[in-house]
Amino acid sequence: MSESRKRATIIDVATAANVSTKTVSRVFNDEPHVRKILRDKVLQAAAELDYHPNIMARGLVGRRSYLLGLIYENPSPNYVVELQNGALDRLQGEKYRLLVLPVGSVIEVAGKIMSVLRAAALDGVILSPPASDHPGILSELRHYDFPFSRVAPTQSLDIGPCRTTDDIEASRKMTEYLLRLGHTRIGVIKGDPTHPSSGARLTGFLDALKAAGLSHSPDLIEQGYYTYESGLAAAHKLLNRTDRPTAIFAQNDDMAAAAIMAARDLGLNVPDDVSISGFDDSAIAQIVWPRITTVHQPVFDMARDATDALIAKLENKPFNMLETRACELIIRQSTAPPASR
Repeated sequence: MSESRKRATIIDVATAANVSTKTVSRVFNDEPHVRKILRDKVLQAAAELDYHPNIMARGLVGRRSYLLGLIYENPSPNYVVELQNGALDRLQGEKYRLLVLPVGSVIEVAGKIMSVLRAAALDGVILSPPASDHPGILSELRHYDFPFSRVAPTQSLDIGPCRTTDDIEASRKMTEYLLRLGHTRIGVIKGDPTHPSSGARLTGFLDALKAAGLSHSPDLIEQGYYTYESGLAAAHKLLNRTDRPTAIFAQNDDMAAAAIMAARDLGLNVPDDVSISGFDDSAIAQIVWPRITTVHQPVFDMARDATDALIAKLENKPFNMLETRACELIIRQSTAPPASR
């Protein structure tokens, strides 16, 4: 039985052709100004060694891996799918590939982000919330002049290419819609407090109440973490009381879906007994019944555009530093005027 042959490397090719590894890299990257005699020697050596270049091998020599990272902490799987799909849509037909880098906690990775990126041999990184707003991460990337773009940041929009939307305005619109239906006692399920989007969405909610001349009840605001489980627990607290709210505004669709389940657990009908609204317009908003009234946040578009800006930055092409996309109110069956009690 013959011994399996070790895979040839770019160094093996350079040695066999009696050229530098830089020359080998230039040949396989189809760079100009490589003499024909050298190109032929390299290709012949590669054929004899059965050497096949790949993205990572090119990166070892040319300091380019053609790998872009996508960092996320967001616990909502629906949100993450939209992020990935948007980035992948932009990469169709490109030489770049996407490496998804989930982190358990952005706070814990701050201060050592470059170690993570270097270990993955990335050319650039796309930051999604809350990494896209973390001052420590942004400072470290800028210190090392590492290429990055940001999805849905809410702060320091002059730092790096930003593709964002207005969470405050979107939340205000949803609250105004619930008020127009006749709801004045509205419960809120907040998102993860480490995500700036949660604070922005609460600000929009409170702004709408103030504009309508209404005060808010702190006991109608429950803490969630953008997860289904946290939304379920928070909704039970809001609904399992004699003076329950007539509507619940959950700060993402996963928690809104959980609120619908909590209402069913308590024998309540949505929207006859309680209206439920969400945020994001992720896939789950159309899967559950009743389908969820929500805010369409253009996550797919923002991720695609942030990827486009990062590629432009890497290739020294022009790009806009800031682009803001509008959110849209999507009215479905989970909301209705409050029933008289």
